[in-house]
Amino acid sequence: MYYKQFSLKRKKLLIPLLIVGFLFFVIGFEVGISGFLTPFLQDALNLSVTESYLAIVAIFSAFVVFGTPAGWIVKQVGFKASMVIAFFILAFGMIMIVPSANMASFPIFLLALFTGGIGNALMQASLNPYVTLMGPHESATSRLCFMGIMNKLAWWIGPVFLGLFLDLKNVHLSHLSLPFYIVTGILVILGILMYFAPLPEVKAKGENEHDENFSSTYASGKSNIFQMPHLMLGVLAFFFYVGVETLPMATIINFAKAVFGVNVENPEGYVKYVPIGMFIGYFFGLVVIPGIISQSNALKLFTVFGLIAAFCVIFLSGKMAVYSLAGIGFANSIIGVAIWPLAIVDLGKFTKKGASFMVMGIVGGAVLPFIFGILIDKFKSGAVSTINDYQSAYWIFIPAYLFIFYFATLGYKIRRK
Repeated sequence: MYYKQFSLKRKKLLIPLLIVGFLFFVIGFEVGISGFLTPFLQDALNLSVTESYLAIVAIFSAFVVFGTPAGWIVKQVGFKASMVIAFFILAFGMIMIVPSANMASFPIFLLALFTGGIGNALMQASLNPYVTLMGPHESATSRLCFMGIMNKLAWWIGPVFLGLFLDLKNVHLSHLSLPFYIVTGILVILGILMYFAPLPEVKAKGENEHDENFSSTYASGKSNIFQMPHLMLGVLAFFFYVGVETLPMATIINFAKAVFGVNVENPEGYVKYVPIGMFIGYFFGLVVIPGIISQSNALKLFTVFGLIAAFCVIFLSGKMAVYSLAGIGFANSIIGVAIWPLAIVDLGKFTKKGASFMVMGIVGGAVLPFIFGILIDKFKSGAVSTINDYQSAYWIFIPAYLFIFYFATLGYKIRRK
């Protein structure tokens, strides 16, 4: 059967699952802190709109540039060692932000973001497939939901942790060094602890070409990864997913201003509803997948939720349109974690390389918001973008979700003989 693969025995699964869950927690913690402080640093550096976009490009371009090398590293040294290396790269990128702040250097800031992106690319290329392969394929989405809960929980805790050291309402450039030093130290310590952690290696079915028991897998007769159409479609689906995941977070503040007026109080408050929706979705997946609903059917269902929410954003008015944009976070929660296992199943000896291709799909988080910005400028007729301008640009959600739905229904099943 296509979905059979190596997996750890159930009684040995708990400790590795908790260890990896803690890793996702730490990553969310790091993202929460850096995401909160980076805007202060951008303001201090007096970045233009173009330079701000270059900061986004620096992060996401790392996934494209380092996606293939990340897969090579994972294949050479294994999942665990790759995670260790990723922690140290993330730490190096984090510590580089300190001199960029002290010197008010935009080039060093870009280099720090790019370095952090490389670390994240390697971490994604090792963590996501590891969680997928560490247990039964049918419950991979449920395990990834648990990881999502840990990640988003830490994402909220990060700024709370900062409050122990900083006055968050009055952050100055001179205050930024200590938090980044602390996070760097945490990442280094985690890298060292990870080296000694009892985290066994896992392999996909057919990954060991010399094991005659698994010589008849789908991948065994293939000479290159491009002969795996379901993976290529999965990469494209993941590209669209990261794009539609990024758009609500990136645009909801300005959309709220367009809906309620530029003088609306605390438009930033609407941002929190997007990850809250994702948090709820992760809990849903953890409870019902695969016992009540399969991961492929969950992907279909939540893609339909995404389409419904997108149409609500486009056609409703007032608060309902803004809350519908936040509701897209709920739909996206299961979409991302369900695409991974469906895309990398049956890759056999190409599993680690396939994971690196999936990582490159993360660049969708830069491409779709960029296209959205072009559409906003195209539709804008006055000095300020209106709700109609935004709703016209939000049509970009529809083709993205339609392709994901195609992957969920037909694309993941395609195999080339």
